[in-house]
Amino acid sequence: MVRRKMEEELEQEYIRIQNSLRAGIRIPDKFSEDVKIAAGVDLAYWKQEETEYAVCCIVVLDYHSHEVIERKEYMDVVKVPYVPGCLAFRELPLFLAANQLLEHQPDIYFFDGNGYLHPRHMGLATHAGILLEKPAIGIAKTYYKIENIDYVMPKDEQFAYTDIVIKGEVYGRVLRTQKGVKPLFLSIGNRIDLESAMQLAVQMVTKDSHIPLPTRLADIMTHEARKKYRPVTYKC
Repeated sequence: MVRRKMEEELEQEYIRIQNSLRAGIRIPDKFSEDVKIAAGVDLAYWKQEETEYAVCCIVVLDYHSHEVIERKEYMDVVKVPYVPGCLAFRELPLFLAANQLLEHQPDIYFFDGNGYLHPRHMGLATHAGILLEKPAIGIAKTYYKIENIDYVMPKDEQFAYTDIVIKGEVYGRVLRTQKGVKPLFLSIGNRIDLESAMQLAVQMVTKDSHIPLPTRLADIMTHEARKKYRPVTYKC
């Protein structure tokens, strides 16, 4: 009973913070920044006995050549409990620690996850984008249903898309980056409009993967990092 009450209080506090941060979301009419360096961000979790761990991996690329500039990772014990709709609070500490290790300053971040496509528009891409004061994009592989609203499947054509509209507002976009593949769920994070976010994302799609290169490489890196750390007992 006491634990449940503490969880409810924590959830209320997280929601209060999210609602206060919403005022910091900036959506320009047209994105005009010159993107030269892009970063992909992903996290992976695992348990050893009763302790939960996670690793955040960031892959930094030249936006035009797609050449990898650097890779950084940060692993730690997960200290924040899971609260539905408040995943960013678990992932931000690891992301911010990994981001501090970067030797190059990204012009934009691609997060494996959601941004504006969230009940309070505060997915990790938005939350992190506000804190960093940087453009950010959310690229999710699965749909986060809000208000019990289903999405409309886009045509089976490259770059076909449909918008996710909830109560008259566009929350995100269902984007099929290649014919014959599952769609992705794209949303803005911060300091970018949805159309520009889609254009930047499709420029990072390659013939080898329907997932934009920054998040694809970050995802691959998390699997490698988890294999590396999992057998080892990590001490803080």
